[in-house]
Amino acid sequence: MAIASGAIVLLILLFLIWETLPILQIIGLARFFNDPAWHPTSEEFNLVPMLWGTLFVTVGSILIATPIGILSAVFCHYYAPKAIANLYRRAIELLAGIPSVVYGFWGLVVLVPIIGRIHPPGPSLLTGILILTLMILPTITLVADASLASVPSEYLRGCASCGLGRWATVRGVVFPAAKSGLITGVILATGRAIGETMAVLMVCGNVVQTPKDIFEPVRTLTANIALEMAYAVGNHRAALFVTGLVLMVMIIALVIAAELLNKGHIYEQ
Repeated sequence: MAIASGAIVLLILLFLIWETLPILQIIGLARFFNDPAWHPTSEEFNLVPMLWGTLFVTVGSILIATPIGILSAVFCHYYAPKAIANLYRRAIELLAGIPSVVYGFWGLVVLVPIIGRIHPPGPSLLTGILILTLMILPTITLVADASLASVPSEYLRGCASCGLGRWATVRGVVFPAAKSGLITGVILATGRAIGETMAVLMVCGNVVQTPKDIFEPVRTLTANIALEMAYAVGNHRAALFVTGLVLMVMIIALVIAAELLNKGHIYEQ
């Protein structure tokens, strides 16, 4: 089963490379980062605005969801009464099971008008960040909750015998002991944020531009594939496969970073 899983990933990567070879041989890779704009009918294939849109939406949601998710897990474990903690965990598990299209629809009919009243037009980078934050929050929270639960009770008893308070114990002992699991939760959430399609497609505005502020509409790489693959042909279709290959490379880089972090190589340096 392990060999089959690895083979499937390798086949997907080889398929993407095979589909992108024709256009890469004709126009090269550099034009996907140097062309004036994204106009496939005019043979212009600049992916940079969508790459920035993907990075901005992902990083923004991670920066908001990570402290909320980890601190809420800490609250459930060390501060909240048991009944409240169990109720909160059930609510988070319910959020984790909601389909992404439902998040996108809710954002479109509720969040977009609210943002539009604050600063038009409404569909924007900020809306995408907020929706993605809500979507990845359960992943970070549940993984952090499991990581905190795996901290040996001997550590906690040792801290109590030394007279350490709750927050001193959490900050100085629990976080270092659960570091690997906390990092894994953030990495998993980042992977979901990068690959999310329907929700960001519905609320981000889908304008191919590099945003100058959080209220401007953007288009992500995944939304670009979903919007144009149905009618793309020739070099246009191959360019969309280049978009998919860029996403695949981003995910591979994320997995490598997670592996290095979990092995402690970066911390040792």
